[in-house]
Amino acid sequence: MSLKPTPIEPVPEQTARIARAAFPKGNSYLTLRDEFGTLYRDEDFAGLFSVRGQPALPPWRLALVTILQFHENLSDRQAAQAVRARIDWKYLLGLELAPRQLSLHPQAHHEALSAARQRLGSEEGWTLYARRAGIEGTLSQAVRAFGLRRTRYRGLAKTSLQHVATAVAMNVERVTAWLTGQPREKTRTSRFARLAT
Repeated sequence: MSLKPTPIEPVPEQTARIARAAFPKGNSYLTLRDEFGTLYRDEDFAGLFSVRGQPALPPWRLALVTILQFHENLSDRQAAQAVRARIDWKYLLGLELAPRQLSLHPQAHHEALSAARQRLGSEEGWTLYARRAGIEGTLSQAVRAFGLRRTRYRGLAKTSLQHVATAVAMNVERVTAWLTGQPREKTRTSRFARLAT
């Protein structure tokens, strides 16, 4: 996560108007925002973040939510609900009143997704999945047993040669196991599946 400090914007107009109408005599959180601003700024937290990576949520908001949560003795889930539902919290945090939006895929995307799910659920889909599992098993063996995760050489020609040599080594190992009658390894069973046996 990275932090790109931005100036703190004023309370959105609609939020301010509705909060003032909801609390005509005032509210401690409204007063806190009006008198002290936000208490924190992004720059106060700059040392805690990397300079690279996905931008983080404004840390001053998260700090205020933590303080409000402690002040009102709320659980994490209750604090998240308060951020979504309470106008005084939205005013203090400078959030819009807009509810969450429901987004629908365009019809073409929805139909393509439905068709892909049906295809994977059919007999042909299971065959395709079995082939994919075999390919993934081979790649896993190459990475775990033969160190194919990183190449030892620079340049396309040498890297290609290393991959060919690794594939030959895998085939030699498989043929040797077949000739000696060594049974194939079973797929790892998850802990949950082991409970059923």
